[in-house]
Amino acid sequence: MSNVARASLFSARPRLSLARSFATSSSLLQAVPAEKPAAKKKFQIYRWNPDEPSKKPTLQSYTIDLNQCGPMVLDALIKIKNEVDPTLTFRRSCREGICGSCAMNIDGQNTLACLCRIDRDVNRDSKIYPLPHMYIVKDLVPDLTLFYQQYKAIEPYLRNDSPPDKGEYLQSPEQRRKLDGLYECILCACCSTSCPSYWWNQDTYLGPAALMQAYRWIADSRVCCP
Repeated sequence: MSNVARASLFSARPRLSLARSFATSSSLLQAVPAEKPAAKKKFQIYRWNPDEPSKKPTLQSYTIDLNQCGPMVLDALIKIKNEVDPTLTFRRSCREGICGSCAMNIDGQNTLACLCRIDRDVNRDSKIYPLPHMYIVKDLVPDLTLFYQQYKAIEPYLRNDSPPDKGEYLQSPEQRRKLDGLYECILCACCSTSCPSYWWNQDTYLGPAALMQAYRWIADSRVCCP
């Protein structure tokens, strides 16, 4: 092969590679989706600081882009705390509706922030308060001391004066099914703090959560008390 032919052969190779490069870049550009327009949502959140007792509680506004946030209200609260205002205080733990820590009042309804979806209507503000008619520790954190004292008062544990000689307490499937809908309570206090009778008579009325738990142990076939 002549030197001229060799030069032509080698000079043609980069052109082929370059053409492939352009084709690849073009296909990648076409594959990139268009960026979503911002979905700015305003959250008005109850704020109160015990270190400043002379200041009255207020609603503080925060605006976040819903396209940069998870779908639940708890996702929005975490985003605000991590990226906007680290002083915002609230309880949370499991993030899947098991622990009951993030119970609060969202848009007028007591619920768990981890299970409550954000209202996607950006023209309507979301208002977030602590559980109603409770003493407040700070911001969205209620004082649950009395609530747990009431739960303790019902003695929520197995009591039986005739324990089995061997092994564990036994239940039939039918006896166990009587507890369905009772043992699932996670003591989030959403129901009790929705009850007007509990609002005004917490010193004498146990409230729906504690009373339901009391019935849960009364209905348990393993409990036998004089």
